[in-house]
Amino acid sequence: MSGGVPSRSPRVRRVLRGPRPEAVPVLVARACAVVGLLDIAAGVFPRFRHSRMHTLAEVLPGALGPFAAALALSAGVLLLLLAHGLRRRKRRAWRAAVVLLPVGAVAQFTYRHSPVGVLISLALLAPLLIHRDQFKALPDPRSRWRALANFVLMGAGSLFLGLVIVSVHPKTLVGDPSLADRITHVLYGLFGFEGPVDYQGNTSWTVAFSLGALGLLTAITTIYLAFRPEHPAARLTEDDEARLRALLDKHGGRDSLGHFALRRDKAVVFSPSGKAAVTYRVVSGVMLASGDPIGDVEAWPGAIERFMDEAKAHSWTPAVMGCSETGGEVWTRETGLDALELGDEAVVDVADFSLAGRAMRNVRQMVKRIERAGYETRVRRVRDLGDAELERVRRAADDWRGTDTERGFSMALGRIGDLADGDCLIATAHKADEQPGEYGDLKAILHFVPWGGDGASLDLMRRDRSADPGMNELLIVAALQAAPKFGITRVSLNFAMFRSALARGEKIGAGPVLRAWRGLLVFLSRWFQIESLYKFNAKFQPRWEPRFVVYRASGDLPRIGFAAMQAEGFVNLALPLPRFLRRRRTAPRACAHAVAERDVRAA
Repeated sequence: MSGGVPSRSPRVRRVLRGPRPEAVPVLVARACAVVGLLDIAAGVFPRFRHSRMHTLAEVLPGALGPFAAALALSAGVLLLLLAHGLRRRKRRAWRAAVVLLPVGAVAQFTYRHSPVGVLISLALLAPLLIHRDQFKALPDPRSRWRALANFVLMGAGSLFLGLVIVSVHPKTLVGDPSLADRITHVLYGLFGFEGPVDYQGNTSWTVAFSLGALGLLTAITTIYLAFRPEHPAARLTEDDEARLRALLDKHGGRDSLGHFALRRDKAVVFSPSGKAAVTYRVVSGVMLASGDPIGDVEAWPGAIERFMDEAKAHSWTPAVMGCSETGGEVWTRETGLDALELGDEAVVDVADFSLAGRAMRNVRQMVKRIERAGYETRVRRVRDLGDAELERVRRAADDWRGTDTERGFSMALGRIGDLADGDCLIATAHKADEQPGEYGDLKAILHFVPWGGDGASLDLMRRDRSADPGMNELLIVAALQAAPKFGITRVSLNFAMFRSALARGEKIGAGPVLRAWRGLLVFLSRWFQIESLYKFNAKFQPRWEPRFVVYRASGDLPRIGFAAMQAEGFVNLALPLPRFLRRRRTAPRACAHAVAERDVRAA
């Protein structure tokens, strides 16, 4: 790769620039969780109530006991929920904790009659007030799905905690109620009604108040999340997209993943000079960038600094998926983050590609067999397709997807046929049938995005499930053979995760650790296509370009991995709409966008 930064492998290293993450928020968050557990224990378990202050506190009104138990329980649950926000330095979590800690202290004293519980709560309140300047992180992007998730999780937690509350008073329990009776009592109590379980003395009031508090807490938090002002994830504006396209026109040949920065579900930060940019998406608190920064490599540090400032302002975990060697070197040098090799990208040089030779025998035989079966291929620019055919390709790609959600983030554009993407390539396979299907003779689709002026990157592969095997191989060969007439000299295929481990682990002399690691990857390939993508790419004899993940600390890797799986579409925490509703909503929108752009250009 060209540019002002030397291309060498990024080292796994860390440059310390003060405590990271900040020690105070982490300690306060852990202490908040402990205090929350103490408040819950004080409200649930009757033995927790006895202390030396019990006799002195007998002067308190008797009716305050059950109410204080419910108050302690509610404060404890909320403090547990706030611990994660405090760890991430969220300002709203700090405000809520400052209010709840005194409430919990009062509840501890009035119900448990223990000064120790009061002192613990106030001891945590002190560092929150002293270090309030460290809790300034802005809120995360959010949606209505949080309300549904809260209702399910809080409901399950309330049911479990309610069973504990109902069962920890054996001395005052009347009779021997069954598990079904106890569950029924909990469910009734969460809604404020009296259940089938009975107790002696004031225990009935204590249980009723506690169950009612849990039900009210579940309802209030769910209603708050459902009706609070929504802050959806950022999207590329028309101006942002225009600026990114201008940068890609000048510097798009540097990175094969550059065009994927134009996904419209990403946000962007630009360098102060406007000559470089980093695109990202926030997933589960992880600020996830992909590929190298866009634009002039000399301006990358400015864009990276803006990216890190944005992550710090919101207390997001910064991460980069799939950057190149040059990108990894700049990221680690400018931020002190670490880099780890993630896998390899398969790149085919068009001038060197040929079906001749023993190494290409399997591909050659497969392509010849499919051609003899009556299939033909066409490779064209998107702008050269007619409106009717483009719409048919778009609908076929959606129906042949095979999953409810579109997969891909770092190497997927997420759309086909947009007029702004007229330089993209579409390779299609056709076969004339006696009874044409919904999409005529169309049997398979490959979509490539531009990689500068002389390259193309594979975006998606879709085929009719009833078509003969080998459609993808047929279309890749057709695209490589047609590439010279489009001025394309290099084609990037799929990304093969952990390719080097798979390749070395199957060779003679591989050690037991490497063989075990390869065995695990092969096992995981049943779900994530790790080995199959490597073997598919290897058929075309590519050169392998390493790609890296950039991260802050080793402890962040599981969280980053989970966020990346969400972004790529392998994990979907939201309930999808029915397929017929999703098509009704999305397809017209894409058509309307294309028609609007066509009208503007015609004008």
